[in-house]
Amino acid sequence: MASWDPGQYNRFADERARPFRELVARIPTAGAVAVVDLGCGPGSMTATLAERWPDAAILGIDSSPAMIEAASRLQTPQLRFQLADAGSWRPQRGSVDVIVANASLQWVAGHETLLPAWAAGLDDGGTLAFQVPIAAFDPGFGEVAARPRWADRLAGALGSTGPRSATPVLAAEEYVRLLSAAGLTVDAWQTTYYHVLPGDDPVFEWFKGTGLRPYLDALDPQAAQEFSAEVREELRALHPREPFGTILPFPRLFVVAHRP
Repeated sequence: MASWDPGQYNRFADERARPFRELVARIPTAGAVAVVDLGCGPGSMTATLAERWPDAAILGIDSSPAMIEAASRLQTPQLRFQLADAGSWRPQRGSVDVIVANASLQWVAGHETLLPAWAAGLDDGGTLAFQVPIAAFDPGFGEVAARPRWADRLAGALGSTGPRSATPVLAAEEYVRLLSAAGLTVDAWQTTYYHVLPGDDPVFEWFKGTGLRPYLDALDPQAAQEFSAEVREELRALHPREPFGTILPFPRLFVVAHRP
């Protein structure tokens, strides 16, 4: 499993939080008593769910021991965290009011087969809400990984779930069909964020905490350093630094599916 670094991930905490907040704002469920966050990461955004649903028992799930260790520092009687794979999580029928998966399902191969089970876990009035990078999104480092120098060494990473070459994300229409067939009313939309990032090589630093991890983990330290240098150069060309910062266009797909 590729490593996760909570500190690296949180370098752009405000920018990463915005899609989460906008996703949760569209959830119509009121008075929830059971809320689950699939792929909770370091838990900082999961903790905000207690503000939206103050009477709910909130569970954050993540497959990264490092992320769960960081999240556990936020644990309260209302809020708890569990080391688990979202792809293995199954709720009992009608046992959950809200299921949130924020920028996590792109790491779960075959997640479309899990959606009916998650939908069945919703109580009346419950909601399943998730957002993911759209399938066609390529931040630019996949081309570097495919160069002859790296292709053989990164063959496993290129075929892993999460990187753009192997994303399991579906088109919006497919999610609408799947969740409508499960008896939910579906609201789906896409938007592109134009994040203005500060500092040196900020696009590299952004993806070092997410999509670049499988590539870097597949290489020895020296090779990882050389690969990183090539990626930095490529990303600088694609996303040049400007006087006010570096613009990172990031398109995302949102789905909010509600059980009437």
